[in-house]
Amino acid sequence: MPIRAIFFDVGETLIDETRLLHGWADTMGVDRAEFLTVLDDIIAKGENYRLIFERLRPGFDVRAAAAERKRTGTDFRIEARDLYADARPCLSELTQDGWFVGIAGNQPPTAKAALESFGLEARLITTSAELGVDKPSLDFYRKTLAMTDLDPAEVLYVGDRLDNDVIPARNFGMKTALLERGPWGRNHVRWPDAALADFILKDLAGLPALLRGMKRQG
Repeated sequence: MPIRAIFFDVGETLIDETRLLHGWADTMGVDRAEFLTVLDDIIAKGENYRLIFERLRPGFDVRAAAAERKRTGTDFRIEARDLYADARPCLSELTQDGWFVGIAGNQPPTAKAALESFGLEARLITTSAELGVDKPSLDFYRKTLAMTDLDPAEVLYVGDRLDNDVIPARNFGMKTALLERGPWGRNHVRWPDAALADFILKDLAGLPALLRGMKRQG
């Protein structure tokens, strides 16, 4: 069954989360470079990223810190400036080429309105907060496609993580692309399971041409 639609994860796929990570480093009072180095080590070892708080500040109260950031308005909310430079042109080019373009990622309640405000060329934007389920649950993908007339085999899902994107999307019947950027993407591309992805991308800039080539060959 040929691909009809391209769906994109959000964090570290369309959105550069560097500002988010720097914000947590500042909140914890640790060096930003050290924060990123420790996060990279945790991901490389396949450990839960939340261990970073205990590694850098034993006993650090994450919930209290998050609540305080929200109270003071310093919590992270995605903004247009966080878009990767290749995100908007890629979505626009894919739309012009006739693909169904969707955005679906694990994001908080504020994210959908923010993404919609960016003027991105996408026919569907949804989030885990809206769907009521997070990746890697297959229900995330099931509920997303229930909003369309698409069959899983007609969808290419693009994301930066094996555990949250490539493996579950593949298990649901989608084709997948692993994006080699951000802390997870740079690590996961070196893991054996990266071979499960149909494509491995360095960025989004070349995706439209790749798909045009596939269409010609098909």
